[in-house]
Amino acid sequence: MAHHDRGEHSPEIIDPTQYWDDRYTRPDNIWTGHVNKVLAEVAGQLPVGRALDLGCGEGGDVIWLAKQGWQATGIDISTNAIARARKAAENEGLAENQARFIAGDLSELALADEFSLVSASFFQSPVALDRFRILRQASQLIAPGGYLLLTSHAIMPHHPHTETMVTPKEEVAGLALDPDAWRLQTAELRTRTHTFRNGDTAELSDSVVLYQRL
Repeated sequence: MAHHDRGEHSPEIIDPTQYWDDRYTRPDNIWTGHVNKVLAEVAGQLPVGRALDLGCGEGGDVIWLAKQGWQATGIDISTNAIARARKAAENEGLAENQARFIAGDLSELALADEFSLVSASFFQSPVALDRFRILRQASQLIAPGGYLLLTSHAIMPHHPHTETMVTPKEEVAGLALDPDAWRLQTAELRTRTHTFRNGDTAELSDSVVLYQRL
């Protein structure tokens, strides 16, 4: 899964697993394979540990984390995405205990591990997905002192699915994490210049929210 899409299917009639599996049948990679900038900035300041990437797609963030010494796990609803991620990690010489990938229903995270970092980069979908429920469940996998990092599309001009955009204020409200158990460290918009594959550029704004579990 992961990130945005420009499809025009109705969210009421498309099964999310089938939708994202279909997306990952395209011959070329959908994403660049580069780590998301916000994740690199935040994780680069943290002691390495166990990390979980939600909606890992083709595995770029997981592979970067593993190369920094993290025991990184990626989970995605699409089996095709996971197959690509495993192949990419293998090509980088990473063992499964460094970069592990799981295909599964993100609404039922059956993981026994505790993580010091759970990240979701552009975890937004144009088809039906109970996003905040998934994120709240994932937050329960974070060990005391660990972090929840969310980077999301907030402003994308001319995007066909503006209903998937989320501001930092909406992110915090939707998560509804207990303030006695969580410290909100960052909730802000960050602007960046994005270059599309056709060479066009646009100014985009991302919502960045970082929590620490107390």
